[in-house]
Amino acid sequence: MRWLVGWSSTAAGAAGIGSAGAVGYDGETLHPVGSHLLWGDPDPLWAVGDWRPDEVRVVHADAQHRIAVLGICGATDEELRRGLFTARGGAVRHLTTWPGSYTAVVQAGRRITVCGDLAGARPVFYTPWAGGTAYATAALPLADLVEANLDFTHLAALLAAPDVPAALRDSTPYEGVRRIPPGHALVLRAGAREVAGYEPVASLAVAAPPADPGRAVDAVRDALVEAVRTRLSAPRHVPDLDPGPVPGMGPAERRAARGMPVPGIGADLSGGPASGTLALLAAGLPGRPGTLLGHGTGAGERLLAVTFNDLAVTGREAELERAGALAANPRLHHVVVTGDEETLPYADLEGPLTDEPGPSLVQAARHRARLAAGSADHFTGHGARQVLDAHPARLADLLVDRKRRHLVRPVAALARADGSVMVPARVYGAARRLARTPYRAGLEVLAERLMRRRFDEPKGAVGASLAALSWARPGPAARWLTGEALAEVSVLLQAEADRSATGAQRPGDYRARAVLARHAADLRVLEQATEIRSQRLHAPFLDNQVVRACRDLPEALRVQPGARAAILRTVLEGAGVTGLPPGWGAPSHASSAAAARAGLRAAADPLLDLFATPLLADAGLVEARVVRKALRSAAAGEALPLDGLADLVSLELWLRRLLSRRGTCWTGTPTRSRAVPSGIQPRRSALTPGA
Repeated sequence: MRWLVGWSSTAAGAAGIGSAGAVGYDGETLHPVGSHLLWGDPDPLWAVGDWRPDEVRVVHADAQHRIAVLGICGATDEELRRGLFTARGGAVRHLTTWPGSYTAVVQAGRRITVCGDLAGARPVFYTPWAGGTAYATAALPLADLVEANLDFTHLAALLAAPDVPAALRDSTPYEGVRRIPPGHALVLRAGAREVAGYEPVASLAVAAPPADPGRAVDAVRDALVEAVRTRLSAPRHVPDLDPGPVPGMGPAERRAARGMPVPGIGADLSGGPASGTLALLAAGLPGRPGTLLGHGTGAGERLLAVTFNDLAVTGREAELERAGALAANPRLHHVVVTGDEETLPYADLEGPLTDEPGPSLVQAARHRARLAAGSADHFTGHGARQVLDAHPARLADLLVDRKRRHLVRPVAALARADGSVMVPARVYGAARRLARTPYRAGLEVLAERLMRRRFDEPKGAVGASLAALSWARPGPAARWLTGEALAEVSVLLQAEADRSATGAQRPGDYRARAVLARHAADLRVLEQATEIRSQRLHAPFLDNQVVRACRDLPEALRVQPGARAAILRTVLEGAGVTGLPPGWGAPSHASSAAAARAGLRAAADPLLDLFATPLLADAGLVEARVVRKALRSAAAGEALPLDGLADLVSLELWLRRLLSRRGTCWTGTPTRSRAVPSGIQPRRSALTPGA
């Protein structure tokens, strides 16, 4: 893991425990383990982990004014200096408009500003500490610092309503550690804290001005190309030297066995439009990689394109053929990684502790097998679906803006998929109801559903679309929670509804942002769970500028069938990439459900052992026998929400790894000074006061 951490202390405590030179327990100096001090007292800042030299930049104006940027940032030092001068007056949005993926921290006197990103892939956390406020880009170090216990309400909401921001609020799995929402910045003044949004809020009273589709797609192309170019312009990093040959192994096998990536630039090439777009852009831009042998200085480096071929599950033959056709490009070096039963979901339940839980933990071994064959800098297409596709609730946004005619094509596509003439009326009616339903009423409906345990599972594409035409829905794991846990989340939602206004924003935009935040958080978990030394995963679709450009796409363009593939095809054509294979961008009918079900069948016994005495039951969130019954039924082929089982298993795995860890993120504290110091105390009711 790589993170930054610092704190802002009160003026009175500046020379006390809140300083970089503070003396902790046993006379040791209090500072993060394995840290590098970026600046010192009275408001210190550290970078922790294996940061590359070019990923950490600090620019000073004077002793009291400086800016630190950690991550991949396309701004020059002069641009950072100009941004620092502008930020001294309190403006922060311009700090988030440089290409790349990074975290910016500005110190102007005693005021500290930490900027989060728009997607939530680079979050910022904070907690009260020593009379001031400590902040970090990871929650676990702050939980260690304050010896935080688990927040059982957050864990219950994470299972009952993971896509509902009102249920998760700004909480984390650790009690007292808070998260700033995407699109916000944390502002600290001598220990006092404020969370401020830096993005303009669209008015609900006035429809958004009509956007030109051509210009909007051009903006997406420019942002995406600049995001890729920024990463290609960064210095190349060669992994640690290979210590020597191994009998019977070639260089590639030796690197994979030792957990070392291939030097250079690489990308996923699954056959889908997102990964294919990034691979072709990275290979086609001037410079390295992608320069043909004999053309220019430093030529001959090809982009390493990695395709995962799951031999245990069939149904992706067409995508693999398209990946092979794309890899015929002479600028690409194609590597196919095969998977078997050992790379199915749930096959490997061991792994490192991540900062937070996430459903991708059950698939970490599957992704690690693919990434082990990747490069030191590896592009992934994660986030493209969330920033480009239209959430079904956006149909209600079109009605709010009086653009009914744009509903014709998406509704017709659903009617063809279902084969019923009643689909248009049902979809239009559901969209109209959502457009007329206040946000507060939507939360109250969800609270009622949780309290009464109403978990109707939609069937087919039309059923899923109709179910998504709502402000909020229960999570797939909610059906297996105890009544006390569901009641706790229901009460929380009722309280949030009482505090909310009658209309927060457009329902489609609200749902899309929530889904993006959920995906970005899970991608962060996946990156930590599959981390390979000296490797960096890049997700340009989650960069601030790419997210902004995608949000400016007209709703009418977004909701059309095949919009994502059409937009990315136009992006490639604008960048000079043509000759895509037939069927490129076609939706895949082979879902991950087949692999998940096969993994459940293969790992049924270890999963049943995992839930023999689960920590989730000690926390009062589930009953062990109920979960074991669901696992047996799913392994036998019964139609159950597999995503919900992944949520349960991943959370149980994360809790076990958290409680079995040793040590702490800090020196100067005793071994007991870490998160959840007393473990999980079994409790009978999640609603018991003080439980």
